[in-house]
Amino acid sequence: MTISTGDSVTIEYTARTGDGTVFDTSRQSIATKTGLTETQPDREYEAFTFEVGGGMVIEGLDEALIGLEEGARSTVTVSPKRAYGEWKQSRVREYDADNVEIAGGTIEKGSRVKSDDGTVAKITHAGPDTVRVDHNNPLAGNTVQFEVEIVSVTTA
Repeated sequence: MTISTGDSVTIEYTARTGDGTVFDTSRQSIATKTGLTETQPDREYEAFTFEVGGGMVIEGLDEALIGLEEGARSTVTVSPKRAYGEWKQSRVREYDADNVEIAGGTIEKGSRVKSDDGTVAKITHAGPDTVRVDHNNPLAGNTVQFEVEIVSVTTA
């Protein structure tokens, strides 16, 4: 069965940055081997089911699955524009240090903060008066590669 927009697919996958670093996977063995289980100890690593074209995965992966068949294995390389976006200086902002809070943490370079919109941002500078926060996705500007196995396809 060939995948089309609107189909429900279940995939096993491993996602890497351009330098080969694994940043996500559905496979427990790979998560353990690469240390992901240490940073996400409560996560369950299992096949992922979603609707193709439904906005559940990045655009480049969504499009690459169309035309594949159940049982297929594919390696997909996705440009920053079709993955997590280009890195933009305009998404780096400075705030008065008095206006930045970290629940249960210290304001320091490298710390993560939750933005008003619920996204996580990174502190890139923490001075006595100002704090610089990068609101770009941590993977912005990166070409990413997915190793995908199509486990099942259910037509729309």
